[in-house]
Amino acid sequence: MTDTPGCDEPFVAELGPLRSLQFDGLTVQSVMSVVEPDALALDYTRAMMGFLLFNPHPRHIVMVGLGGGSLAKYCLRTLPETRFTAVEINPAVIALRDRFGIPPDDDRFRVVCADGADYVRDSEDAPDVLLVDGFVAAGLPPRLGSADFYADCCRALTPGGVLVVNHWAGDSRYAVYAARLREAFDGRVLAIGAEDGDNRISFAVSGPSFPPSRGQVLGRSAALSALHSFDVTDIAQRVLGRLDRMMGRRVGGARIES
Repeated sequence: MTDTPGCDEPFVAELGPLRSLQFDGLTVQSVMSVVEPDALALDYTRAMMGFLLFNPHPRHIVMVGLGGGSLAKYCLRTLPETRFTAVEINPAVIALRDRFGIPPDDDRFRVVCADGADYVRDSEDAPDVLLVDGFVAAGLPPRLGSADFYADCCRALTPGGVLVVNHWAGDSRYAVYAARLREAFDGRVLAIGAEDGDNRISFAVSGPSFPPSRGQVLGRSAALSALHSFDVTDIAQRVLGRLDRMMGRRVGGARIES
């Protein structure tokens, strides 16, 4: 069952227990299980939660791109000390919030209708984590892949803050976006894949606390696994695999392990 979409307007589609947000009949923007509405149904959203391996206790999260609110709902439920601000440029997406069980605004959560690039550039409320998942019908908006935007993200974050970007590796401009991101964050970037598509999730850190040691990642993974419903260990292994490729230097013939 689907709602009837207008031209480039978001609509809701339902298939069994799954409810999705789409802009066309080909690309799914967000998925929610009506049985477990606060669960992270898509692997790329679970991969984006890997920011917890870099910063387990964020005070404020800003997300560019509301979508169906999967990450917002999950963070609000599992990070009770964290404020969450979602910035969405399309009022038609915001108008569907009730269909996806996105809670009303309160002292911990708010939805702002604004251009995410402008918001990041102008906001004085520095986030500890900045999530960017701002796809539209045509793909990633050019401003959200620009060098200026990534530089603004780095400036906006608190020291040691984490930017998490969802890219589509099938985009012909992906290599350009990745290079701009590395330049803005002075190379402090690590990217992992998602299991349910061509999504690439990049973690960029605004301060010198990069890369994390294997011991830090493993220790945080063990602590987080008891608190979260998704497989944190799986995400940690992807991060560690990437770290091994990035930091596979040898000292006296032995691989660095911590």
